[in-house]
This record gives sequence, structure tokens and C-alpha cells, in this order.
Amino acid sequence: MSFKTVDTFHAPGIVPTYDDLLIKLGAEVEKTFCATEDELISGCSGADAVIALGIRITPGYVFSPRVIENLNKCRLIALTGIGYDNVDIGAATEKGICVANNPYYCLEEVSDHAMALILACARKFYQVLPDIKSGKWSTQADYLNALKPLHRLSGQTLGLIGFGNIARTLVPKAKAFGFRIIAYSPHVPDVLLKTFDVKSVGLDQLLEESDFVCMHTSLTLETKHMMGLEQFKKMKPTAYFINTARGELVDEMALYTALSGGLIAGAGLDVLESEPPGQDNPLLKLNNILITGHFAYYSEESREELFRWPWEEVARVLRGEWPQGLVNPQVKERFNARWGTHHE
Repeated sequence: MSFKTVDTFHAPGIVPTYDDLLIKLGAEVEKTFCATEDELISGCSGADAVIALGIRITPGYVFSPRVIENLNKCRLIALTGIGYDNVDIGAATEKGICVANNPYYCLEEVSDHAMALILACARKFYQVLPDIKSGKWSTQADYLNALKPLHRLSGQTLGLIGFGNIARTLVPKAKAFGFRIIAYSPHVPDVLLKTFDVKSVGLDQLLEESDFVCMHTSLTLETKHMMGLEQFKKMKPTAYFINTARGELVDEMALYTALSGGLIAGAGLDVLESEPPGQDNPLLKLNNILITGHFAYYSEESREELFRWPWEEVARVLRGEWPQGLVNPQVKERFNARWGTHHE
């Protein structure tokens, strides 16, 4: 019986596909484009594996319990990106469906981007660049006074909220600038942080001690808006907030209040709650913030990793292996009971 794989975001000439990886294993490949739950149900109901975007392209693009209930043959949902908040993991696990993300993709790119935002904030590029264009120059004493205070990075404290692969990739880059690094990551064993010479602390201590607070945690129901006004009030007034993870981790109105009211010195963001932002987003009107357009993930090399990985994950399942990016390992017993297949 043919193993059917459905690629749910087929965009010829834009998104590459890797059919040969699966066809040589005897799989059938079907390509479509699904932008709603109804389209997912229609397009994937007969799929043995689904390759899907790791982001929501519309509010309805989500593997909800309703969608998953209709995936009666599906063994695997393989996602392009690191995030998997567009899949109901509990429903997939109950159905015996493996969910795999792309855990090793764009680690260098996002950690580089986070480091770039840290440096840009530390050197106040958000103030310098517009001023230069308006005719001011750094040799003017009054201009230099306006930039005060500027401090060297060596000896300052970088606080990481979350300690996954991207945060771990950032650590040696930040240490090269002389940062002391602390982290809040309650689900990561302290012994792992110690191997990176990173001190494990509570969230309040991290906010109070850090000169730069950098978000690296995944988005869940528990972490949505975990950075609110109460948290920003605990930061130093000289501290900077950096986010290259998910926009929904932050209450943007609270961040606006913190930035406009002097609770913190500035921010560097690659992600926002709503993308692209509306022109009425008050963050766009501030002069102590840098916002990049959610491209921290991008390089030519990472783009290859982004799109090829889920096809490789399907190939692994076809060969009787577990996906390397399996995010719901608790599914294994139900998976084997349902499919009568013992994976090693």
C-alpha cells in the first residue's frame, strides 16, 4: 500500500521540494496549499504524513483538535520551523500522531541576529543612525553628551529566558564580548547550564540583575505575555530587552509603557505580536527601539535547512525510525499500538 505524503504549502518557484527523498522509498507525494482548517481537512484526510509550515499564515491555519480528528491515516506532522504552537500537541498525541519540528535550523542565524541587536542597543544605533542622517555628528560634544551613558559590554550581565538550542549557540558569542550570563529555564537541568558556565536563576532575579534580557523560550499557553508590565518594572532602567523568539511572548502595550516611561532603556525586536504591524502600533513611534522584519532566521544556508528537514523526517518514519525533531515523545506507545510498528 502506497504511503501518501501531503505537502500543504506548495509554492512553485518559491518553496523548494524534495520529492526524490520519498519517491525512492515508495511514497506518493501530493502537493497543495492549505490556508484554512477546512482546506487542511480536505487536503490531508488521506495522508500518512503531512509536511506543513511551522508558523500560522492565517489565524485559522492551525492543526486544531478538529483538524487532527480528521487525520485518520496520519502518522507524522513534520514542520518546517522550530516553533510548533500551531499544532495541538495533546490532540496529536491522543491520535497517535508524531509531531516533529526543525530543532537545529537557523541556530547560527538567530543567535547572530540576537547578538547584533544586543550590540546595536548597547551602542545606541537606534539614536545614532537617525541623528547622523539629520546632520549631527559624533565629534560634537553636545551630541556625545546626548548618548551618555555608554558602557563597555565586558562585565555586563546577559539574561537568557529559555535555554534551548539557539540560546546555547548564543552563549559562546556573548562570552567573547565578556558577558556574564545567567538563564531562567525551569525545564532545563541545572547541570546542563553548568556545562556552558551559565548560572541558573529565577525569573525575578534574572530581570533584576540583567543589563540585557534576551527571549529564547517557546510560545505556549503558559508563556504567552510572560513579559508584562510587572516584569518590565523589575528590570534596571538602564537595561535593554531583546526578542528574536515569538512576538506573543510579550505584552506589547506593557513594553510600550516600559519604553516610553523610562522603565527600561530600549529594546531590539525581530518579532511582533501582529506581523506586519499596523501603522497605529505605538512601538513604531518610539525612538529607543530597533525593529527588524522577522528575518533573523534567514541565510541561504538556513533556507535549505528550513525546507529540506521535514522531508527528511518523513523519510525517517518511512524507514521505521523516530523523527529526530519529535516534540511529543509520549506518543510512542500509542503510535506503536496503532500502527503495529516497532520503531527504534
